[in-house]
Amino acid sequence: MNHILCGLAANPALPSELVDRLITVADDEIAAELAARPDLSHAQALALAARAEGTAVHLAYEGRLTSADIDPAAQPRAALALLDTGAGLPEWARRFATDPVIERREKLAACPDLPPDVTDTLAADSEIAVVAELALWTTPDMAARLARHPHAEVRRAVAANEATPPAVLEMLLTGDGLPPARRCLVCDRERTPAAHAPPHPHPADDLPPGAFCTGSHESTVHDMWRQALSNPATPARAAAGFAGHSSALLRWSLAGRPDLPPEVWGRLADDPLPGIRGDVAENPAVDATHLRALATDVSPDVRRSLAHNPRVPLDLLTSLAGTAKIGATLLPQIAAATPTEVESLAKSPDPAVRMLLAARRDLPPGTRDALAADTDAKVLKSIAPHPGLSEARLRDMIDRHGVRVLARVATNPDASPSLLEHVARHDPPVPKAFREVARHRNATAPALLACLTDRQARPMAAAHPSLPVPVIVELLGDAEGRVAEAAAANPSLPPAMMLKLTP
Repeated sequence: MNHILCGLAANPALPSELVDRLITVADDEIAAELAARPDLSHAQALALAARAEGTAVHLAYEGRLTSADIDPAAQPRAALALLDTGAGLPEWARRFATDPVIERREKLAACPDLPPDVTDTLAADSEIAVVAELALWTTPDMAARLARHPHAEVRRAVAANEATPPAVLEMLLTGDGLPPARRCLVCDRERTPAAHAPPHPHPADDLPPGAFCTGSHESTVHDMWRQALSNPATPARAAAGFAGHSSALLRWSLAGRPDLPPEVWGRLADDPLPGIRGDVAENPAVDATHLRALATDVSPDVRRSLAHNPRVPLDLLTSLAGTAKIGATLLPQIAAATPTEVESLAKSPDPAVRMLLAARRDLPPGTRDALAADTDAKVLKSIAPHPGLSEARLRDMIDRHGVRVLARVATNPDASPSLLEHVARHDPPVPKAFREVARHRNATAPALLACLTDRQARPMAAAHPSLPVPVIVELLGDAEGRVAEAAAANPSLPPAMMLKLTP
């Protein structure tokens, strides 16, 4: 990998004529950087696409190429990318529907708005992977048709397709109205049905762990049920019947659904698995009665999930603050708190509650400044990035709590150049603070020079446009490739040096 040329390719100040020169020598890494340039012209995109089909695929997905730019015979992957975005031609779809390369037919099967004759061809494909991919993305009518496919793998894909009609999804769960599947991926590999107990994976490398079949395609049917239970189009009445199933994976698939009756929530809220209870706790459709019951759950993970529920009552949330180890995260209920509730939260005697409020970035100036004067370090860490805080208040935080708040102060968007220099010179130094300073828009040359002493902050400082030009040039020869690449990508690199570095 040529780090210098990769950095130049990403440099926003690179002149267009040097972009042209890099295109002529671009390998995959350089081409990837060039393809991401917002100033790439159509002519340059065409030249770049001609060098590597992987790059052409990227440019197609980004809308930088059209159907007039691609020959499907020469660049089939790029043509398929255009079909995937809806910008390809119908005749391309017909061409790929019978392509001898299975992967191309499989990719085509996932494309939207295919002509009916193409979907018919794909539905009759001899490769189950192609038909299953079609089943996963196809229209309601075709999904209903493929639900009767004799292969269980196709039915599993139909169960995951959110366009599948609800009545069909219910049939996949109950089996009513559908002929039994005759094959699955496991028994495709056996002359006669053979048992492979779930703890023992089938020896075929391309089968999922635990795949087994005794003639009823058990593991595939189980996964089909799981997909259907997770599908929001599946009727709640059909899904609810699985709340007491012996399979934890099937019960878990229900926990995030918003349409189950209260008695099902109650059953899932008492599930022995904390992961299931946690998903119930975070589900905004669960009623307040069950949410309050979950607030006393023995698992801190469940209580933490409950705190993230946008419908958890505020009084319940504040009771969780000290025990659920939530951290300085902006929770939905805190973000939605009214001015009266904000005032009450700010005066809470519990610093964990004040910390949660401090994660907001739209607090009234008086509330913001009061929290910035808090005596608890975790409250200060949470409020430190809030816009509008004065330099004096931010310095006071550092004076009172030092290394505990230093990095968070450096993330404040209004941190002044002098304050960032103060952070960078702090003794003892804080590595994370160096990284925050190095990426800050207000960082000055002295602050960035200090950041160069930290290994992780060094590449960020090397890319900062405020770094002195002689230092940028010197870093082009750095032994660490990431640092040299960052220096080459620095927009303050002189054009003459860019020209010198370009082949």
